[in-house]
Amino acid sequence: MTNKKLTWQQLVLIASLIFGMFFGAGNLIFPVQLGQLAGGNWLPATLGFLVTGTVVPFLAMLAVSVTHSRSVYDVAKPVGHWFGLAFLVAIHLTIGPFFGTPRTAATAFSMGVAPFLAPKDQGLGMLLFSGAFFGLAYYLTVKQSGLMKWVGKYLNPLFLALLLVVLLLALVMPMGSTHQAVSATYQAHAGFQGILDGYNTMDGIALLALAVSVVYAVKALGFRDAQVSQVLAKAGLLSIVAEAVLYAALVLLGVTSLGQFKAAANGGDAFAQIVAHYAGNFGTALTGVVVTLAVFTTAMGLFVSFAQDMHLVFPKVSYLWFLRVIAFGSFVTANAGLTNIVAWSVPVLMFLYPISLVLITLSLTAKYFNYAPVVYRSVVGFVALPALLDALASSPFMSGRLAQQVVNTYHQLIPFSALGFGWLVPAAVGTFVGLGVYSLAQITQKSSVTVKVDESF
Repeated sequence: MTNKKLTWQQLVLIASLIFGMFFGAGNLIFPVQLGQLAGGNWLPATLGFLVTGTVVPFLAMLAVSVTHSRSVYDVAKPVGHWFGLAFLVAIHLTIGPFFGTPRTAATAFSMGVAPFLAPKDQGLGMLLFSGAFFGLAYYLTVKQSGLMKWVGKYLNPLFLALLLVVLLLALVMPMGSTHQAVSATYQAHAGFQGILDGYNTMDGIALLALAVSVVYAVKALGFRDAQVSQVLAKAGLLSIVAEAVLYAALVLLGVTSLGQFKAAANGGDAFAQIVAHYAGNFGTALTGVVVTLAVFTTAMGLFVSFAQDMHLVFPKVSYLWFLRVIAFGSFVTANAGLTNIVAWSVPVLMFLYPISLVLITLSLTAKYFNYAPVVYRSVVGFVALPALLDALASSPFMSGRLAQQVVNTYHQLIPFSALGFGWLVPAAVGTFVGLGVYSLAQITQKSSVTVKVDESF
């Protein structure tokens, strides 16, 4: 059977699907916020952001493809069955009811409703809005409505068109220069901070959970299993180039907005201010409606993904029950407010991302060590503790004296830990140890076989 040739139309179709999976609430608000905080140091910060905002999700998608995974459980399973289950649950809770899904409603409210409400009415407004938002998402996912496809086909392009209009206006009539004040976080090592900020998009861990949908879509076009990774590589590259250009434009939008505004509490508020500056109340209302519909499809997709994968590993609990869990959980979390959601998600992502990154790397290189569990376990084992300490260092619990002492000792002993990358050296050590044990086992096994052959003569 000959390989099917990839046409330009198919390449664009798959790239569009990947782009749609990448682009959600966080992809809009975090680049703008990064621009406002990085100020004049926007370039190194943007380059760092692109690493975790585009390259890592691209590699995550390839990792799912080359390992023929049906879910994130399969990616983590070589470490152990229980680890695979725990990792799947942690990923889906993070991109689901704890942070990712609530962020969709919080962003929609921040951009589309909050600008028209008095401060005293914000709390009640969010309660009613999020209740309607997640209630409708639950109803439509239970009914398996075609709304998600309809919105994705027509309204997502409309949203991108409106976004491009705002970006073009900012280019023609900038609110300020790119030489703006730099916040303390970006005074030094802006590139490293940009990498950490890219964690907030959650795309690296989300693609581990959602990329299987793209794999099935490629297969549905008639491509053989052996071709899938190559097709995804080409389409994914096209998608991340488009994403990178859009990210850079949004960062610059945030930087130049400092000529008119102070840095906002979150990217949603910042973008709402910018739209109001260029388009007035009508533009704010129109953008709010389109953004709400766009992130609503993201919420529906996360609802379905959460319920399907959780039901797959816990078959005794119904798909419908898991839909109720994510709907209610997202409603509760969303009412904490966008700023609080972002703040509490940081330590969780600081823990999950290093483990996700090493699992992605191991998946892409596993053929060289025959998917040996000892290598997986060694690398993940060495990474887990520093990842936990990185999470502690960025958490609200750092106000405690004991936590500060533990983190200070950690920063003194482990290279790069003060920058949030204390897991890098342990990951290298874990790789060396794991491969060493694996190689020794291979040599011992070959020697044993040779001895048995000699004895047979």
